[in-house]
Amino acid sequence: MLKVQGLRAGYGGPPVLHGVDIEVGAGEAVAVVGANGAGKTALVRAISGLLKAVDGRILKDGSDITAVPGHRRSEHGIAVVLENRNLFTELSVIDNLRLAESAGRRARHDKARFSLDEVCTLFPLVGERRHAPVGVLSGGQQQMVAIARALLLQPELLIMDELTTGLAPKIVKEILGVLNQLRARGMSILLVEQSIAIAAEMTERAYVLSVGRVIHEVRRGEWPAMLADKTLVKAYLHG
Repeated sequence: MLKVQGLRAGYGGPPVLHGVDIEVGAGEAVAVVGANGAGKTALVRAISGLLKAVDGRILKDGSDITAVPGHRRSEHGIAVVLENRNLFTELSVIDNLRLAESAGRRARHDKARFSLDEVCTLFPLVGERRHAPVGVLSGGQQQMVAIARALLLQPELLIMDELTTGLAPKIVKEILGVLNQLRARGMSILLVEQSIAIAAEMTERAYVLSVGRVIHEVRRGEWPAMLADKTLVKAYLHG
């Protein structure tokens, strides 16, 4: 599905990422965890084509997409929900979704998996507020719209950056419930998350990022041991 090999990337100065290697298999849910400043957002932006790679490769289903522009990554089955969501706040919910639906239809017409009605069913609050300007919605409602919009791009891999930051526990529970439904449908998920508890609940394995480097890999079945290792959690996750 996705392979990141030796990735180095930055914002124009010294690289923020230093030879990062991660992999997400088909139908797999994988987390990247780390404290603030670890390089998690830089990794998301590099995979989604918003940050240029200095070195290394990004492969999707064996094809090198390192040089593919960000606006064309959806053609390769990748959709991302950024921490700031990047919604068109002056437009209504339905107009935001229709823009994504149109883009997804053009890019992935032969691999459509989600319809506008279906994402509104997954997120009932989105359906209820479909005619409201996005700017008047709560942060949790906007996050639901952002995920729904990403699904309408018809991805095989859904990447989410700091999915639950600042959201009420009730909203978090609803969003995680939807992610479990997506996992059951075989969606590949890369969850970039500061909360190790949520990462452990939602993924099979994880990479621990620190100062732009992968310093530990939590393999399948190792989450309990990881959570019990207080030294590692405190040193790299501030837990």
